[in-house]
Amino acid sequence: MSKIHPTAIIDHSSELDSSVTVGAYSVIGKNVKIDKNTVIGPHVVVSSDCEIGENNRIYQFASISEIPQDKKYDGEDCKLIIGSGNTIREYCTINRGTKAGGSVTQVGNNNWIMAYVHIAHDCIIGSDNIMSNSTSLAGHVQIGNNAVLAGYVLIHQFCRVGDFSFAGMGAALNQDLPPYLLATGSFAKTHGLNREGLRRNNFNQKTINSLHKAYKLIFRSSNNPSNTNELENLSKEYNEVSNLLNFIEQSERGVVQSSKEE
Repeated sequence: MSKIHPTAIIDHSSELDSSVTVGAYSVIGKNVKIDKNTVIGPHVVVSSDCEIGENNRIYQFASISEIPQDKKYDGEDCKLIIGSGNTIREYCTINRGTKAGGSVTQVGNNNWIMAYVHIAHDCIIGSDNIMSNSTSLAGHVQIGNNAVLAGYVLIHQFCRVGDFSFAGMGAALNQDLPPYLLATGSFAKTHGLNREGLRRNNFNQKTINSLHKAYKLIFRSSNNPSNTNELENLSKEYNEVSNLLNFIEQSERGVVQSSKEE
């Protein structure tokens, strides 16, 4: 039996693996490629110029690869690339890229993207992230791997979110959130490490302690040569500390500041 519902509309230019399921009244536009065992639910629109990998599940009423919400967009060729193993729930919107942002919006693998999430043009999303209901990413946002964004999180354009970080419910990020840290509030401030997330991802206690010490030296201590030397020594011993320092050094918007509470 065909896995494509007879009411679905699929453009002749698109390529779907024979194992792909497409539900009732869904629309697959031009130049869409969908790899094996991906399930497109009913009433889904995949607009055009999109690559979707294996074993994804896209639920009803999602809008995928529509043109960007950017007034500068003038019809140029841009695309959306979605990896494998992602869950994309109801009413999610993921727009394709713009010429100014490299022409591609990209979503990695094994992301859990809950209902009403918006991923704007030119966002680059890594893998194994969780985005809770109604989280919204403005254009050009970069998310690393294993980050958790709780419900109603808002992220300003061009911000970055580092690996294994956590943004609490309703957090509004207008600066970068470094890896391993936890941030809450509007406008968000850090509250130390994302300890529970690190434990769940099998970080050992020595690594967690080293990151906590580095956090204290960066956000809680006055700048002096001894602090710099201690951070350098920690970064040589622990790759995670080196990752944290590199992320901060590369920040163009600056990073969220400490709340002075933990």
